[in-house]
Amino acid sequence: MNPLRQLTLDQLRQRTSMKWRYYPEDVLPVWVAEMDVHLAEPVAKAITDAVARGDTGYPAGTAYAEALAEFAKKRWDWAPAVERTAIVPDVMLGVVEMFRLVSHRDAPVVVNCPVYPPFYQFIESLGRTVVEAPLDETFRIDFDILENAFARAGKGAVYLLCNPHNPTGTVHTEAELAQVAQLARRHGVRVVADEIHAPLTTAKFVPYLSVADDGLSLMSASKAWNLAGLKAALAIAGPDAADDLAKLPEEVSHGPSHVGILAHTAAFNHAGDWLDALLEALDENRRLLQDLLAEELPSVRYRPAPGTYLAWLDCRELGLGDRPAKTFLDRGRVAVNCGTTFGTGGNGFVRMNLATSPEIITEAVRRMAASR
Repeated sequence: MNPLRQLTLDQLRQRTSMKWRYYPEDVLPVWVAEMDVHLAEPVAKAITDAVARGDTGYPAGTAYAEALAEFAKKRWDWAPAVERTAIVPDVMLGVVEMFRLVSHRDAPVVVNCPVYPPFYQFIESLGRTVVEAPLDETFRIDFDILENAFARAGKGAVYLLCNPHNPTGTVHTEAELAQVAQLARRHGVRVVADEIHAPLTTAKFVPYLSVADDGLSLMSASKAWNLAGLKAALAIAGPDAADDLAKLPEEVSHGPSHVGILAHTAAFNHAGDWLDALLEALDENRRLLQDLLAEELPSVRYRPAPGTYLAWLDCRELGLGDRPAKTFLDRGRVAVNCGTTFGTGGNGFVRMNLATSPEIITEAVRRMAASR
């Protein structure tokens, strides 16, 4: 059964999360990374069973790491060593902790823009400098630009790698990641990989730690099973970074939600069939969006990408300036993410969430077309 066809717009508007409450009710929200789905049944059962037991204390044990390792072995032919993992509150807070482990307090951070806006927000809140290394025109890593960014950032800097990439959906290849690792070692840069979208890839996903022994990665079931409100993630170290991860303060492990960990563990262990149905539905929605844009907004350029349920739309030919999202909101009453917040390369783009029903996608595109 298609997980994206089970909820009506009226049912969705009863939700109290950010996606459905940030804007007035006349706005159609296809922006923030929340999916319009029921929870997978094994995940819902894990939560309700915990509540029935009163099992809502502090997290403990390695069940989450073991579940991820088994999932990764089946899906990616790679498994993280459970002894080189640590639970952290969520991916971005885990990223911050990794920065603290492997670099001095004011070390610059290299990012491939356009990229997930919290990368900038968290880096700057730490008092660090962002060094941008823009992607090329096909949204892949430009290694000349990346090497130049590493040189500018200097030895001791950190590279925050988005794999798969948000918002473009690019899934980095093994050869690309190996070249990243080689350049990072040459320039004395440590790599921290945000791999939260990994379970959502329909192309071959290559974990960064499968090509780099000195890397650190953050993974979670959050995006693929719609568990953003149940905070939990895993920090994972390559063999040569084990000593770094061992220095993680013990109190960091108190931050994740115990119920969240139970839910994430159930997702990795028991909700693979649900995920497969979701991935099929997302492919259908990508094709639908492509057809709708060709009909309603032919000047908008869109490259369907296999790494996320987010669509990165080039609206520059619409003549709506750097912030077309504002026009779509003001005139069309549809909310998409504004590309300017994603850094260099984001002007004139919008990010659209495809993890919703075909009916909502259709209505969103029609509203966008009518707002020109």
